[in-house]
Amino acid sequence: MGDLRDVSPATLPEHVAANRESWDADAPNMVAAGERSWLQQPGEETWGIYGFPESEVHLLPDDLEGLDAIELGCGTGYVSAWLARRGARPVGIDNSRRQLETASRLRREHGLEFPLLLGSAEEVPYPDASFDFAISEYGAVLWADPDRWLPEAARLLRPGGRLHVLTNSVLVFLTAPSDPDAPLEERLQRPQFGMKRVTWEGDQGVEFHLSHSDWIGRFRANGFEIVDLLEPQVPEGATTTYEWAPYEWARRWPVEEIWKVRKTG
Repeated sequence: MGDLRDVSPATLPEHVAANRESWDADAPNMVAAGERSWLQQPGEETWGIYGFPESEVHLLPDDLEGLDAIELGCGTGYVSAWLARRGARPVGIDNSRRQLETASRLRREHGLEFPLLLGSAEEVPYPDASFDFAISEYGAVLWADPDRWLPEAARLLRPGGRLHVLTNSVLVFLTAPSDPDAPLEERLQRPQFGMKRVTWEGDQGVEFHLSHSDWIGRFRANGFEIVDLLEPQVPEGATTTYEWAPYEWARRWPVEEIWKVRKTG
């Protein structure tokens, strides 16, 4: 059950292959943050680049005990660890082997046991209605095609199952310079109409960004009802290691957004 399994198709879609290469190269930079997040116990979990406390954003349902859960784009696997510690039966899937190698090591070191799959959230080798809960923090929600991973998430969830995601806010996309490492601007840099697939200057990875109306349309088309949309304000005095998201900017505009939806049938 605990072995890392490669469930990738023989031929990867172009954007999946590009993101695998990008994330394998960047994986060493994620190790330290992953190690810190694995240390967080129930009630201590924090989210996003500024560390929103779980007690405020409630990305984890209170009733996880005994539920089947899947993390879509698990990276170093800390969210799956949080799910396991709250009594769920998680599965983590990620597109990067090197990220999963870190997840596998930390899983052993912390004495937890759950499956880790190398593959894309756009094509998950589980039967229909296998899970009660799905979650993605800067995973599939940002790095997979929403016209592929959202139908797959709907297929995997049982009726009444919940999907929670955290990703960049629409305003981040609209105000980000072409250089992905440069700070967010205080003026619009690109149109909102037509946003979806995005590549940044000097970055080989492929991101996907949607407007709120596009998210709503896709959720509804895939049988989800919207439970909540959060655009939390960064807490006073909060810090981040991500220099592209300056504190003063993030105190005035939402740097991240959280969608909570439920499968209706």
